[in-house]
Amino acid sequence: METPLVRTPRWRRLLPRRRGRWAAGLAALAVLAGAGAWNAVADDGGPAVHRQDRMMKADGVSIDTSYFTAGDTGRRPAVLIGHGFGGSKDDVRAQAEQLARSGYAVLTWSARGFGKSGGDIALNAPDREVKDVSRLIDWLADRPEVELDAGGDPRVGITGASYGGAVSLLAAGYDKRVDAVAPQITYWNLADALFPDGVFKKLWAGIFVTTGGGCQKFEKRLCEMYERVAVSGEPDAAARALLTERSPSAVADRIEVPALIVQGQSDSLFPLGQADAMAKAISGNGAPVAVDWITGGHDGGDLETDRVQRRIGDWFDRYLKNDKGTGTGPAFRVTRTGGIDSTDGAALTRGASSAAYPGLNSGAKSVALGGGPKSFRNPAGANPPAISAVPGVGGGLAQLSSLGVGLSIDFPGQYARFDSAPLDEPLSVTGSPTVRVDVRAEHGDAVLFGKVYDVSPDGKQQVLPSQLVAPFRITPDRQGEPVSLTLPAIDHRFDAGHRLRLVLSATDLGYASPAEPATYTVAPAGPLTVPTAPALKTAPATLPWWTWGLPAAAVVIAALLLLTARRRTATPAPDPALADVPLQITGLAKKYARSTDRYAVKELSFRVEKGQVLGLLGPNGAGKTTTLRMLMGLITPDDGEIRVFGQAIRPGAPVLSRVGSFVEGAGFLPHLSGRANLELYWQATGRPAEDAHLEEALEIAGLGDALARAVRTYSQGMRQRLAIAQAMLGMPDLLILDEPTNGLDPPQIREMRDVMIRYAAGGRTVIVSSHLLSEVEQSCTHLVVMDRGRLVQAGPVAEITGSGDMLLVTTAQEVAEPLVEKIAALAGIGSAVRTDDGLGLLVRLDGATSSGLIAELVRLDVPLTGVGPHRRLEDAFLTLISGGSA
Repeated sequence: METPLVRTPRWRRLLPRRRGRWAAGLAALAVLAGAGAWNAVADDGGPAVHRQDRMMKADGVSIDTSYFTAGDTGRRPAVLIGHGFGGSKDDVRAQAEQLARSGYAVLTWSARGFGKSGGDIALNAPDREVKDVSRLIDWLADRPEVELDAGGDPRVGITGASYGGAVSLLAAGYDKRVDAVAPQITYWNLADALFPDGVFKKLWAGIFVTTGGGCQKFEKRLCEMYERVAVSGEPDAAARALLTERSPSAVADRIEVPALIVQGQSDSLFPLGQADAMAKAISGNGAPVAVDWITGGHDGGDLETDRVQRRIGDWFDRYLKNDKGTGTGPAFRVTRTGGIDSTDGAALTRGASSAAYPGLNSGAKSVALGGGPKSFRNPAGANPPAISAVPGVGGGLAQLSSLGVGLSIDFPGQYARFDSAPLDEPLSVTGSPTVRVDVRAEHGDAVLFGKVYDVSPDGKQQVLPSQLVAPFRITPDRQGEPVSLTLPAIDHRFDAGHRLRLVLSATDLGYASPAEPATYTVAPAGPLTVPTAPALKTAPATLPWWTWGLPAAAVVIAALLLLTARRRTATPAPDPALADVPLQITGLAKKYARSTDRYAVKELSFRVEKGQVLGLLGPNGAGKTTTLRMLMGLITPDDGEIRVFGQAIRPGAPVLSRVGSFVEGAGFLPHLSGRANLELYWQATGRPAEDAHLEEALEIAGLGDALARAVRTYSQGMRQRLAIAQAMLGMPDLLILDEPTNGLDPPQIREMRDVMIRYAAGGRTVIVSSHLLSEVEQSCTHLVVMDRGRLVQAGPVAEITGSGDMLLVTTAQEVAEPLVEKIAALAGIGSAVRTDDGLGLLVRLDGATSSGLIAELVRLDVPLTGVGPHRRLEDAFLTLISGGSA
């Protein structure tokens, strides 16, 4: 293991570093395999991004990399972006392109065992995955466009989520050339995350291994360790040591760079306590630290991608570009759910912040608990288990915790509960509640699972904030005397009249419990202590409480109906593999009303990727509008599923906040200006003004000075563009436009085409349904053709228009009409007509082959210069829906 060099951090000094190259010999090991490939991505909103793909060799293992740059050839800081577990470099491409446009040289890579990279998964081992990052930094040091602090020392920051977030911290500890980090929803100590308090987190560990491709894909030691613990149900010292040595906590005293720590509230895998530990350690080393708690996490929910990536960009601007004018945000920020947007069903959120990170124990208040000693049973085989956090489910429910919607099950006789008195006033808890209890087991260890519920005044409803539970293993030597239990860190408001309920359960679905039955006796040895973080200030609501309170009540009622209705099924868990896929439709079907066999849509499947402008085509009655209505959650399919960024679509699904739509002409107030109409619309959503991205949407729409005029003075084209701008507010990642060119003249249609292309060029996705085939051909990159509810063909525009039976024959000189007639009369030729310029023929094959046609043309002395497929979209479309290519 390398001994890191001691240095004064760059962010503390005004002058650049002057020291020799670190580990100069490593560069020779990063052998480039092949010449690589360059791609340029155009973007009307910024410089073109160039991407270079290369395979790098590291100890005989191939590491797949992509390198992104944009703009001039001057030197700029570099950023490395790691991906999440089970993913690849492709998952972070959009962020890489955005950072490249912002003036960084960006390098992404697929970690060992993932994507196209070779090798076994070693869980960020210092001599493998972490050493690979150092090799990537070596490579950056030799790039002429990368800014250097010294020879072999590029100015570089690292970011990434989950697995990629951990390697950013590890790299900062092992390689002193790293200048700033921005880890997201990641771990500080993997042993503590998977074996909290000596209890095996079996469900997440199993998902972890399966996501990696199975035990055989891991380094042998890791596979053996997992199988050993999974069989015994209890981690041993060797297992803890193995995971700890591969965790950032192992180099806690070496991480001395500015760190933006983003952690998820809906995360039973890497809970907020992991971020707390890393924040304390890094700030203790004297480095700037900011902590940001987002609503989502590994259990699902909103990852607030746009906001977080903007903040990461600001962080790097400050600490890599040394831009002292850039604000990096508050030292601590937490996103709070405050109702439901009645327009799209998305959870309304507001930020709360403070000038200093409060930790998990700030502003402690005591809440007395009632009840004496209680006994309960650990069932044989630990079944049935209580249910609290369920990976992929908790995140969606966590956002509704403040509305009284949640899912948790404790089985009678398997838990003890202790309630507080009704609260006299609201109580906001931010951090980890603690309690001292006396625990006794009939024999052996007592394994308990602690959680704090929010109980309604009538006692009929209890909500588990963020669906979180904390496990505890209390060995015989600690029994019979008070022990302190630290419960899950949460940010939750308990309303006046509500009670806090401490539950200690013998089982939990996510964890391994002793299989042998035993009786536990538990009694509180003091009050429940809750942190309140008094310095935390919540941003003011943009609208009175009732504007979101009424929709919230409706959501509660709807949720109860969904939970009790016989025919409803639970919302499927998010699919992590599709987290960056804007849309995937699988086996979609919808019948016409009052019909048993007539389908509006049947067996429809297709996928849409980032950056695409997808044209949805089909004759009247093809099922286009029905498909779009299902996609927007307006109607429910009879079969199949729709996933937007991995989330299953249901009416009111939170992920619909990432979807913007223009289906029918928007209703504007004619006496107000265009800008005032948009501002009024956004205020009505109840979402923060800064999240509207109003200027960005208006720039793409291109309305210019007309925004200041009353809408009644607008032409039809201008109204259409204003409606598109309204759909783009919040800059949704997926924009759906149904016949956006209706009623427009040719110049206005051309302008609308440019709007769609500019929007998608920023890495977002557009789906447009239109009957103007010529416009679709010019503005769309991909097509989905439907007929009678079914998919006829899907693919790139060029692929669809370039296939079929129509050939373009080009000639060196004009072909005489008699010769054209001879060609048309050949066997297997359906027709032959001259092109408008006379220097070519459009020949439709009717049984003949292209090679046979060429032979006949040569025999007839036609002066050929080329033969190739040719079809206009109109020709292709008519052929497809007539069955010619279905």
